Amino acid sequence: MNDRDLLRYSRQIMLEAIDIEGQERLLAGHALVVGAGGLGSPVALYLAAAGVGRLTLADADEVELSNLQRQIAHGEADLGRNKAESAREAAQALNPGCRIETCTTHLEGESMAAAVAAADVVLDCTDRFSSRYAINAACHAAGVPLVSGAAIRFSGQLAVFDPRDPDCPCYACLYPPDGQGDVALSCAESGVVAPLVGLIGSFQALEAIKLLSGAGTPHRGLSTFDGLSGEWRRFGVPRDPACVTCGNPVTAS
Repeated sequence: MNDRDLLRYSRQIMLEAIDIEGQERLLAGHALVVGAGGLGSPVALYLAAAGVGRLTLADADEVELSNLQRQIAHGEADLGRNKAESAREAAQALNPGCRIETCTTHLEGESMAAAVAAADVVLDCTDRFSSRYAINAACHAAGVPLVSGAAIRFSGQLAVFDPRDPDCPCYACLYPPDGQGDVALSCAESGVVAPLVGLIGSFQALEAIKLLSGAGTPHRGLSTFDGLSGEWRRFGVPRDPACVTCGNPVTAS
């Protein structure tokens, strides 16, 4: 780090749990953010601001007017633009020293596997079960930790799945596939209060920073947040020996 970096990140460096060594690990880290909407917006902005050295933002969708109520990386001038490109511009404005790449096509199959394997941590900021299962499977296969978030109406969820830990479950242990595909609630159909995605996305960014820097202890289990009452609840999630994704041990790369 040069003098400018030391000043930029000084408020994190003074934290004993991060210090210079942790900040250097952040600067050397690579985070893949899948989804640049409500959750992905605060994730991208905070990871760039905190000094994660390399970000890959993946999203094939375009910015729409109804997105602007909660997707804070985008503005009216971005309407019609690809979300990953719009979020890249916003994050780059916060920290020009962050290397930010984009994927403007839907990640699947080999492209998903390659993108996940190249990252140190993956943040699932999508809103489709099919995408979540695919991201989870790729993370398990590559041995890359996954930070998962979800938000709908006034309810949010946060979970971290680390395939490097033999006792840690995966997303499919928590939500076993039931063959219903993407039959699930969506913001377009059910609505979502604006700050909720910011809250959950910020917690996702925090967990990614902890994983990359080595600070603290990664989140365990499933945490749910009720925005109407302001209450968090936490649940233990055991690993499912019969899980279709992680039931058979694999060797992390």
